Amino acid sequence: MIPLYFLGAICIGYFLGAIPFGRIYVRYFRGLDILEVGSGRTGGTNSLRAGGLTIGLLTSLSDVLKGIVAVLVVRWVFGSFVPADLLPWLESTAGIFSVIGHNWSVFVGFRGGAGTGPNVGWAAAVFPPIFPIALLVMGGMLYFVGWASVASMMMGVIIPVVFIVIAITGRWAELVAVSPAYIVGGIITALIVAYALRGNFVRLAKGEERIVGLRARWKNQPGNAPS
Repeated sequence: MIPLYFLGAICIGYFLGAIPFGRIYVRYFRGLDILEVGSGRTGGTNSLRAGGLTIGLLTSLSDVLKGIVAVLVVRWVFGSFVPADLLPWLESTAGIFSVIGHNWSVFVGFRGGAGTGPNVGWAAAVFPPIFPIALLVMGGMLYFVGWASVASMMMGVIIPVVFIVIAITGRWAELVAVSPAYIVGGIITALIVAYALRGNFVRLAKGEERIVGLRARWKNQPGNAPS
């Protein structure tokens, strides 16, 4: 039966993660196909680029919600009858596959985003303080540094580090079960995000990465553009 439990968690995570909210919102509100705008990704940053701030924020929050719901559904479906030490592995599996579904969605020809939204979401469902941490880290990095890829990768690294600290110290036991499943899940999703961002890292090395936020506004002011 255990393999069936994992298959269920995989399906729940993948199909929730695969909902392309960015494409839905940009097409509905702007009449554009986000796959043909900017990076062609369906996540929050390209939605911001294609549809403006409101649509970008709506997409980002919806993508976070996909990861949250994936974990909560698994908890609701399996939590009453699977062993307590197995449930974290099922939750992590759903989280991992929500990121995979987001990045390679069956609904948009196996294209998608970089996975940051559902990655934050599943981790926040397990340990709620992850969400305000993400708001501070991602918001600060996007506004002042301007590289969405760096902000995404930094958050990808922070998530497993948080779970490692919890496992080592035993703190916050009232908020989250201490389980290696969450550490493994965080490491795997960080690697998935890094793989999705590999092209961005190449552009960073060449000094060609797109910027957003305060730096983008400064760069676009007359006299600040490079000659």
